[in-house]
Amino acid sequence: MNDGYPGASSRRTFLKAGSTVAAATAAGVGLGGGAAQAAESAATAPFPQLKWPDEVREGADTPKLCQWMSRNPDEATVRRWRQAGITGALVTDVPEVPWKAAELTADRERLEDQGMHVTAYLISAPDAVVRGEDGRDKAIEDIKTSLKAAGEAGIPVVEYNWYVHRLFEGYYEEIDEGDRPGAGYTAFDLDHEVDGVKVRDLPRPDGVPAFTREELWEHYEHFLREVMPVAEEAGVRMAVHPNDPPAAVSRGNPQIMGSVADWKRMVETVDSPANGMTVHAGVTAEVGFDSVEFLRWMCAKDRVNHIHYRNVRVDEPRVKYAEVFPDTGETDMFGFMRQLVRAGYPRGILAEHPRALDFDRENGSIEDNQYKDVGGGGHGGELYDTGYARAMMQAALIMERGRKGGGLG
Repeated sequence: MNDGYPGASSRRTFLKAGSTVAAATAAGVGLGGGAAQAAESAATAPFPQLKWPDEVREGADTPKLCQWMSRNPDEATVRRWRQAGITGALVTDVPEVPWKAAELTADRERLEDQGMHVTAYLISAPDAVVRGEDGRDKAIEDIKTSLKAAGEAGIPVVEYNWYVHRLFEGYYEEIDEGDRPGAGYTAFDLDHEVDGVKVRDLPRPDGVPAFTREELWEHYEHFLREVMPVAEEAGVRMAVHPNDPPAAVSRGNPQIMGSVADWKRMVETVDSPANGMTVHAGVTAEVGFDSVEFLRWMCAKDRVNHIHYRNVRVDEPRVKYAEVFPDTGETDMFGFMRQLVRAGYPRGILAEHPRALDFDRENGSIEDNQYKDVGGGGHGGELYDTGYARAMMQAALIMERGRKGGGLG
């Protein structure tokens, strides 16, 4: 099988055949001989069996684009995103645990009444659980109760963060002085200085103990073994977000979700589709690994429970990089999307972290971005990323459905 695009010569043949048929039809001339052969060639060219646009829309067996959303979004926010073709809500302002099924059902139905569906709820693992401190058992029981409620309410995915400390201090804004003049990138560097101290040398925050990697893994594996069977029984998939930034050490403590080896260890700890992750096109490249290759491995394991879709330029893995436009970074974003389509991945894709554009700076829409001071953008940038992701999805659907239908060699 040829996984590439149809060659230039094939494309010229297809276009020539199409124009021949069109010209003959317009002139009222019957087809015969060479023209008939050209028509037959056009009919058997790649993808004629696909009906545009119906067969390249989101469906039950395709990825589904989503965006950050409140449990109770205002009409203007929903309208803005539905105009961009987004109907998936990644809910961030979740209720306090333990959740109640009636409350989550009300959230889901309220969003559905506005033409949206719940893609996932996002939580952060409590400090007591991450650190193995007093209160861990109660916090884990609350999470179990919440997962049962999520299952009853029809919430399909719970995404979660796992940090002792997230190294935001290493971020700064990089301004593109080249092809995208003035665009702002969210850059990271362990040698970036904060009050004269390199980020790699920043001390532990007050009150945070020192842990070894194995101590933190012991805490995490305890969580996985306690929680994942409950999630599986409830019909809820969980998706751990990789550490981002993925530095090996974050203010004096190891990060245990910051490498491919870590992510594979997580998968192997509890053998369940509920025990999955947010496979991240950007972070996988940040750690120096091919994003498409890792995604392929995770798809084979059926552990891809959510997707974050952005790109990055890497100077030194886990040490220095910059988040850039999706079409300019290390990751083959079409290859990444095509792997999702090929695997029949049916859950959410978040096109995240818009770049800072003059348009957004001038209209003030960057102010709502948590990365506003370090190169994050506003709604104009979000629309760029969303449109790019939609185009990649449609192209991938065309290629894969055309391939299966015999349109590709």
